[in-house]
Amino acid sequence: MLNRRSLLKAGTAAGVLAAVPAGLLGARPGRAAAAARDPFAVPLRIPRPQRALRMGGYDVYRLTTRESDVSIVPGATSRVRTFNGQLSPLIRAQRGRPVLIEQVNELPEPFSMHLHGGHVPHHSDGHPNNEVEPGGRRLFHYPNTQAGSTMWVHDHSHDTHAENIYMGTAATYLLTDPEEDELPLPKGQYDVVLQMRDAKVEDDGTFVWDPNGFNDRPVFLVNGVPTPYFEVAARKYRLRLVNTSNERAFVLRLGEGDEFTHIATDGGLLPAPVPSRVLQLWPAERQEIVVDFSRYPVGSKVELQTMVTYPGETPEVMRFDVVREAEDPSSVPEVLRPVEDLGTPTVERMFEMSFSPETGQHLINGKPFDVNRVDFRSRLGDVELWTIRNKDAEFGIPHSLHPHLAHFQVVDRNGQPPGPSEAGWKDTVTVRAGEEARIKIQFTDYTGLFMFHCHLMGHLTMGMMGQMEMVR
Repeated sequence: MLNRRSLLKAGTAAGVLAAVPAGLLGARPGRAAAAARDPFAVPLRIPRPQRALRMGGYDVYRLTTRESDVSIVPGATSRVRTFNGQLSPLIRAQRGRPVLIEQVNELPEPFSMHLHGGHVPHHSDGHPNNEVEPGGRRLFHYPNTQAGSTMWVHDHSHDTHAENIYMGTAATYLLTDPEEDELPLPKGQYDVVLQMRDAKVEDDGTFVWDPNGFNDRPVFLVNGVPTPYFEVAARKYRLRLVNTSNERAFVLRLGEGDEFTHIATDGGLLPAPVPSRVLQLWPAERQEIVVDFSRYPVGSKVELQTMVTYPGETPEVMRFDVVREAEDPSSVPEVLRPVEDLGTPTVERMFEMSFSPETGQHLINGKPFDVNRVDFRSRLGDVELWTIRNKDAEFGIPHSLHPHLAHFQVVDRNGQPPGPSEAGWKDTVTVRAGEEARIKIQFTDYTGLFMFHCHLMGHLTMGMMGQMEMVR
């Protein structure tokens, strides 16, 4: 269990991170240390989509969770936990075509598979009561009736979720959409998933899991590769950024603070593109950007860095090497996907998130998670207004809230309208210490038990989760 001193250290660093404004683009943390070496020694690994068996209108997959030896540090192997023996595997699905996944658990720990961002029935949502024990298997049904977006698959078991995610079991689930496919956005090899996270990896390849070690994970992995380089053409790319870290948030900047175009978030496309120079990517969030590399001469090397690091870390996340010219028929339209307002809420709920130094637990509305307690019931179709209040001003600890089953709309933050980058559909919202956010949410289609929780995994492990029942 994390101790109070560790939590205070984490809260201070994360609170500073959450407060970074776009105007602080001039400083490069750790730049002097970075200049003494070239961290970009390994090429980016582009995951090939898993192969599906097409049966009776379904795409059928088998995902086997098991320990595997993979190459992370050059010249060494690391024992990690994987889906099908791979780090950062990719599943491509189509809206309107359902997916069946048989999960086979060959790990020594229970595993409860959750499609983060998925609109799925309760029996396929990865409730902790539906753990797959070692040696067991379970079938998951993903209807894929929702709009296209970038999602990810991870563990949601009772006690081993944080360890299983950290040790490598994180798959990207990319749901395509016919309407989105008609837009002239970059496609094919120019549409790239970048699954980002931190880790502690020893020189001999040992992958170190320490539940208290959130501030001692200095290696940044992209698609399972430490600070890689990626050879790109001088044209536009769509980059799908997925943060699968347990606690690490990234504040990303490109080059010397170069502009890129923010086009999508957790629930898919924004209503309109947003020119940006800095991008926050909190645990479990997905953000999508378009970068036009034609502005750089062939031969250019453009770094992607995070603006806030722990002491002793360097900021480099990856590097883009512009190596060739290329034709580019793509463009970013002025309108992406209009978002229809959910309407006037008829139900209001409060979620107060806090840390108790007396018990060492993280709490929602003063209570730790109890799998035998239903915290509230929601009626399908009702529009609800949720206030998420972070009461940890004393400790400076940020929290997030992720409800399963439905995406939501951010109404305001501290009484102020959200920025254009939060104008789309979200499924995870982070709130700084002492602040609050309000969201509108509407649950539809599926009854049963679903979870809501903080997605800083250490907080979840220490009790910051509840369950809600959907009723008609």
